[in-house]
Amino acid sequence: MNDLYKQLVEKKESLSLVGLGYVGMPIAVAFAKKINVIGYDLNEAKINLYKNGVDPTNEVGDEAIKATTVEFTANETALRRAKFHIVAVPTPVFDDHTPDLSPVEGASRILGRNLTAGSVVVFESTVYPGVTEDICVPILEKESGLKCGVDFKIGYSPERINPGDKVHRLETIKKIVSGCDAETLDTVAKVYELVVEAGVHRAPCIKVAEAAKVIENSQRDINIAFMNELSIIFNKMGIDTKSVLEAAGTKWNFLKFFPGLVGGHCIGVDPYYLTYKAEMLGYHSQVILSGRRINDDMGKYIAENVVKNLIKAEKPVKGAKVAILGFTFKENCPDTRNSKVFDIVKELREYGIEPLITDPTADAAEAKKLYGVEFCGMDEVIGCDAVILAVAHTQFSEFKMEQIDAMFGNGQKVLVDVKGLLDRAEYEAAGYIYWRL
Repeated sequence: MNDLYKQLVEKKESLSLVGLGYVGMPIAVAFAKKINVIGYDLNEAKINLYKNGVDPTNEVGDEAIKATTVEFTANETALRRAKFHIVAVPTPVFDDHTPDLSPVEGASRILGRNLTAGSVVVFESTVYPGVTEDICVPILEKESGLKCGVDFKIGYSPERINPGDKVHRLETIKKIVSGCDAETLDTVAKVYELVVEAGVHRAPCIKVAEAAKVIENSQRDINIAFMNELSIIFNKMGIDTKSVLEAAGTKWNFLKFFPGLVGGHCIGVDPYYLTYKAEMLGYHSQVILSGRRINDDMGKYIAENVVKNLIKAEKPVKGAKVAILGFTFKENCPDTRNSKVFDIVKELREYGIEPLITDPTADAAEAKKLYGVEFCGMDEVIGCDAVILAVAHTQFSEFKMEQIDAMFGNGQKVLVDVKGLLDRAEYEAAGYIYWRL
């Protein structure tokens, strides 16, 4: 096995990346600086963008894609030329919040069909403990006719890439690695150490590594849920939550979390993987699921407060002109998957409001496909009764008051600043009805 590491470094063997999205593509590009990399994705349109030097994810940028030596392909048989495989496909949930393992199962089938003896397969997708060994391994064995532990080895190294974050990158975040035996663990650790400057943490087994990943995001989810609950309480009390958190944050051990919409394909999803597995074992989660319920309801809560403030401003609710600025699941990132902004849209529609949505950062084609929404240009945001600043994109946080003023029509202006980007006192002094979480 350690020979495999040596062969990779000497470029006698190749590494493959299965799944070239926000996670897989930056990994492929990082490894390609050191070793031979085959980047596979079944989405041919995406592969063609990469081949033409375009980065649709904005994670590494077009220049890095143009310069990389990654062999981008939509032909699965190319995987036969690699001996070290990394699987980085999404693991979403169904509408009933149960895990949708079809992407990881599909990737296992594709890889299994093209797996050669002596290979190492490392999964990066977020899963509940047991998925790698109990679900993925049998698929790999069935499709390849090879035996795990004998003909090929398996590992798990959860992704920690934070989409849109230019500080915490693959290279700078310590990487958890695990393997099916000591020798595999050593090989997996050494291979990742080629690109992860922050080093690796060797987990004692695959299930521990799987569990660590799920709880990282569950912890964050619960902390944000607490902030959202506080926001609801303080709103009822007429107290500004942001001011409370700034005051409390002066204590050295106060954790700095903030209220907000919790979407995306990690924090909004991973807790359900953990609670699903717990329920299979007869334990019904209390803390984790109550946090999820609060966070899942925040879009509806924001929309209700838009309506209350329209009434306060003596604006007719039905047919009110409301603009939503930002549609992605987080700031400065084009990804709209599992965006909770759509919950605001759905709830406003219940009140007879069809909001204008604008987001210069978002992947408009993806939003159309996933949600059926069409974006308008920033120049069309005029004559509004209410404006919702939903996502903290840098360009939105740089808005001056005259730019915001220009978005409104006659009557009192209702400004809903979900993330608290703007100066509350300044807008209230100018006669705005200003509301934030």
